[in-house]
Amino acid sequence: MEPAGLEPPEMEPTCEAEEPPGSPSLPAEAPQDGPVAADPPGEGELPAAPCRERERGRCGTGPQGSAGRAARGRARRAPGRRSGGESARRPGVTVDSSKAKTSLEALKISLRQLRWKEFPFGRRLPCDIYWHGVSFHDNNIFSGQVNKFPGMMETVRKITLSRAMRTMQDLFPLEYNFYPRSWILPEELPLFVAEVRMLKDRNPSWKPTFIVKPDGGCQGDGIYLIKDPSDIRLTGSIQSRPAVVQEYICKPLLVDKLKFDIRLYVLLKSLEPLEIYIAKDGLSRFCTEPYQEPTLKNLHQVFMHLTNYSLNIHSGNFIHSDSVNTGSKRTFSSILCRLSSRGADVKKLWSDIISLVIKTIIALTPELKVYYQSDIPAGKPGPTCFQILGFDILLMKNLKPILLEVNANPSMRIEHEQELSPGVFENVPSPVDEEVKVAVIRDTLRLVDPQKKKRKDTHVTVPPEPQLRGVHEHPGPQEVSPRQGLGGVSSEGLPKPTPCAVVCCRCQSAEQEAGEELPEAALPSLCLKQVFPKYAKQFSYLRLVDRVAALFIRFLGVKGTTKLGPTGFRTFIRNCKLSNSNFSMAAVDILYIDITRRWNSMGIDHKESGMCLQAFVEAFFCLAQRKYKSLPLHDQVASLIELCECRLAALRGKRLVWGCG
Repeated sequence: MEPAGLEPPEMEPTCEAEEPPGSPSLPAEAPQDGPVAADPPGEGELPAAPCRERERGRCGTGPQGSAGRAARGRARRAPGRRSGGESARRPGVTVDSSKAKTSLEALKISLRQLRWKEFPFGRRLPCDIYWHGVSFHDNNIFSGQVNKFPGMMETVRKITLSRAMRTMQDLFPLEYNFYPRSWILPEELPLFVAEVRMLKDRNPSWKPTFIVKPDGGCQGDGIYLIKDPSDIRLTGSIQSRPAVVQEYICKPLLVDKLKFDIRLYVLLKSLEPLEIYIAKDGLSRFCTEPYQEPTLKNLHQVFMHLTNYSLNIHSGNFIHSDSVNTGSKRTFSSILCRLSSRGADVKKLWSDIISLVIKTIIALTPELKVYYQSDIPAGKPGPTCFQILGFDILLMKNLKPILLEVNANPSMRIEHEQELSPGVFENVPSPVDEEVKVAVIRDTLRLVDPQKKKRKDTHVTVPPEPQLRGVHEHPGPQEVSPRQGLGGVSSEGLPKPTPCAVVCCRCQSAEQEAGEELPEAALPSLCLKQVFPKYAKQFSYLRLVDRVAALFIRFLGVKGTTKLGPTGFRTFIRNCKLSNSNFSMAAVDILYIDITRRWNSMGIDHKESGMCLQAFVEAFFCLAQRKYKSLPLHDQVASLIELCECRLAALRGKRLVWGCG
């Protein structure tokens, strides 16, 4: 059963975009005990397709229009006074962009808008933020913040993600039904063949389609569709290149008779405590041939079945558009507007998407914590981490969201290649990409700003909003009170004027000379909305594997390792008092050897020997089933976790007493 959510606060639309239907929030429920984590300043609205002024290039930070592009990064700072009359200049935030790679242009625009200091070739002194383009791979960073988590690429690979989701589906089958049924090749090929045959025998009319995805593939590389397990390409590559085979979603939601998916950007701001933000807008990537349900004749037509941008860009039907509402790549908010105009419940859709994102992150965090303690052990100098993830989501006809995959390095390019003549290409700006991606990067930086607390302590005051130069009043879209639906209405029943969230280019020259950062009031409202810990109470019961991972990390022993040795496993059993006359330490050793040998034979990681986290989770489930035979699996696991935590706490208390004695 889906946990209920919370009613979103009353929302104020910005003049950047008309307020779209729906908002990233969970549905209303009865008030809960305890305070709910507040949204960061500037949250509460969900931007949709840009207003006409932006599409015509009139807004200062819009990607369209020569004036907007020329003025990019010259946003002026609102005149403010420091307490005590001080006028000293604040030191700016420093960002090392030497390894930003494909996200460099969007990052540069974001830094210019924030007026932060960029070091494109690195810096001898430490920087506040290090922006990496691919993965966490710099062991020389001992402070600051890095935009990658160690181990994220390995954690979201197709096989690892499928294993993590299967574990959660075993524990909570109803809550995790948004991920397609999956099998891992080659080791589960016999299981795949047997299960498909059994399902066909039960239902002869069932005519499934499956999609095969190479584990390390990206941008649609190596993906193909099959109708029967015998169609799997059993060449040597399946051994050297493992894959995941999944049920293909045959009845997706169509727009203009085309299949599409959603790229939604999610910020994982912190692992401990867990902190998640979701972008209020994303991208919709369209196929370029009208969709038909898969048959033997059309299985090979990738432009009909695969939504990957990197594939469809090569189609003669691909449409590059400067509008967010048309073309082969559009904003997600433009799709929401179309759905709302047809009477769809887009608030419920947002609620389902938020649940999907939170549950997926909960499934991934145990593995991430193991990698994190390995690369940045407690007590060792090192940076803190955050990361932008790309969630690829498909909508079914009934608007149920289905998770396709999670990308550790979503493309942040804001231009595309255009062929001028055969073999001659030119990079052309993509307004739709810039509309979404620059806002995501800029507001991620605002959320991780290391000097935010210092600024609050200095008590910077800003004049009232109507006095801000470069911020103009525009009539916003009419609002409705929360009880009526979306937004709110003023007491006079008229639309409220909405301050333009962009800083117009004709008012920026004075601030360019100031050389200081823009205050929050002069920036657009945040495009990232916090969903965790805001909705933590509704999802905390799902974090069982997270607690199992905490036990695993506790008994690893050696800092920097990700595998549990036999001594560590025996110590875990002994300290938690899980052995008895019916389950001797010899049986413990056999359990460890059998599970570890099988997982190591799968080729997961041969860098070090021992029991990986996924193998430990399997062993823990076996112990729980042995001890609590009459309970459902999730109750068995929860009971064993509580028992272990209680006995370890008692042991820790005894040791403290012995130490004092």
